[in-house]
Amino acid sequence: MADSSLLASELNETETMGEETTRLEELLLQASKELQQAQTTRPESTQIQPQPGFCIKTISSEGKVFINICHSPSIPPPADVTEDELLQMLEEDQTGFRIPMSLGEPHAELDAKGQGCTAYDVAVNSDFYRRMQNSDFLRELVITIAREGLEDKYSLQLNSEWRMLKNRPFLGSISQQNIRSQQRPQIQELGDLYTPHSQRADEGREKPHLNLWLEAPDLLLAEIDLPKLDGALGLSLEIGENRLVMGGPQQLYHLDAYIPLWINSEESKAAFHKKRKQLLVAMPLLSVPS
Repeated sequence: MADSSLLASELNETETMGEETTRLEELLLQASKELQQAQTTRPESTQIQPQPGFCIKTISSEGKVFINICHSPSIPPPADVTEDELLQMLEEDQTGFRIPMSLGEPHAELDAKGQGCTAYDVAVNSDFYRRMQNSDFLRELVITIAREGLEDKYSLQLNSEWRMLKNRPFLGSISQQNIRSQQRPQIQELGDLYTPHSQRADEGREKPHLNLWLEAPDLLLAEIDLPKLDGALGLSLEIGENRLVMGGPQQLYHLDAYIPLWINSEESKAAFHKKRKQLLVAMPLLSVPS
């Protein structure tokens, strides 16, 4: 196991920074750029043809806007959590849950009255779309995230009120979209990776939620949600070749997780994000997973 003291200075240093963009995030961004530049022979995107789902209508300062919610099996699904688990995550303002989606370019269309309008195509994973059809909660969540994503990407201001079109699954035509060939695939939630020994030894301490993904073929990132902490004081972290062990202050948290990848523990770094109340961990890999 790597010596936890190697990471302590990184934790303490980042905690004292008042800026939202921490040194660790800058490190991850730089590492991601370098890895992308090194992969010049790898195709950056692939073309997909989203399938129609349903269409909603809202307005912006420039007029009527229609959002075609579509789906494609080529888009990765979000983490498999129950609605109760997801609701708890949202209530605690946690950011570990993501819904991968592809935001298409705006295209000019005519509405039912022949008046000009703008339409956008937003695609999610097909299996998740079928699950969403049976859940008002998931449907409204996807619409909210899609609307906010379009606002951020295209500098829009969309009305929060919307209505779904009846008997019309989309407006205009659904165009092909380019998506990243190398998405950030979820490897697995680490909550089920505890060993029986660690479960017995750490009874009474809370198991924090982990989100683990590949940012690049040889860079593994982890987010550990610690909503009860305001800083890194008292946190300990040890990283081995295929194991991550974290301890929290006052016996609040404990994590002992096996990771099915070979980690470069000496080059791993971590920082506590005060606003998100998360421990962020960057772990370079010794070998690329197949």
